[in-house]
Amino acid sequence: MVREGLASIGVILPREHQVGMNDSTPAVIVAGSINVDLIVGVPTLPSAGETVLGDRFVQQNGGKSANQAVAAARMGATVTMLGAVGADDLGTSALAGLGSAGVDVSRCRVVEDSHTGLALIVVDQRGENQIAVASGANARLDQGVITDQTADLRPAPGSVCLIGFEVADDAVLAAARWADGHGLRLLVNPAPARPLAGELLALGPILTPNETEAEALSGARGPEASAAALADRSGAPVIVTLGAQGALLFEDGAADRLPALPVEAVDSTGAGDALNGILAAELTRGADLREALRWALAGASLKTTKAGAQAGLPGREDIAARLA
Repeated sequence: MVREGLASIGVILPREHQVGMNDSTPAVIVAGSINVDLIVGVPTLPSAGETVLGDRFVQQNGGKSANQAVAAARMGATVTMLGAVGADDLGTSALAGLGSAGVDVSRCRVVEDSHTGLALIVVDQRGENQIAVASGANARLDQGVITDQTADLRPAPGSVCLIGFEVADDAVLAAARWADGHGLRLLVNPAPARPLAGELLALGPILTPNETEAEALSGARGPEASAAALADRSGAPVIVTLGAQGALLFEDGAADRLPALPVEAVDSTGAGDALNGILAAELTRGADLREALRWALAGASLKTTKAGAQAGLPGREDIAARLA
């Protein structure tokens, strides 16, 4: 059963940030996963069958799409989250965290007979990580729930819909159809990678895979070849993220590499999410794709200098100072 209200789990909704039918400010609508992250710091990442003793443990709110929503909100964007949590303390914490960051969670669903999504994260001293996810309520976000959540949602012209792949294909397609029907610019972060539906590609989304995901999705080797192959299928720009090497933007048949900021990484968890959320936020401000990506790369770099997928996300003033 999906509970329609949130009051029963004690979530205080940020009414001033809610997107309804008559808003004139372009918004970021994020559809996808909401998790709680359980993070262990270790000297080195374990290999198969190996036990590594850690020196710290942290519980933080996460989920790739929830992280992206917070990243966009930190940039000053109006943000609405479409997602689901379990009827448990972790769900209460996750929604409260989103709300306190300025994300409208009034359309999120609480699933009675499921746990909130969980991510088990191991981070080494170089900031590299391994992640395992138990989807929980995220797996219950389907076409019907997305249809209900968007029934009276009418974002202003210039709004962006950002969709992640930590939820089912029918939820992804439902959100993409809704965005296309309302003239929103569509960003799709295909992580974790799985086959791209022809219907989704026909809507012309801007795809934002990392290098490994781009190769898996395209069957090509190398960021430029894989981006070109994906762009040929979607008819839209493709951004392949390259970690500390920045990103490759493939647009109008040409590839352009943009650098990341040189930083000393502490925790790379959520860096890709920072990039996607900031990218969406900057597009709602009217930036062109290359300029939006420049801001997004700077923000993703700054994210790696602080621990925590959401706690380490930078504000717009932090990025502006580095780009000045």
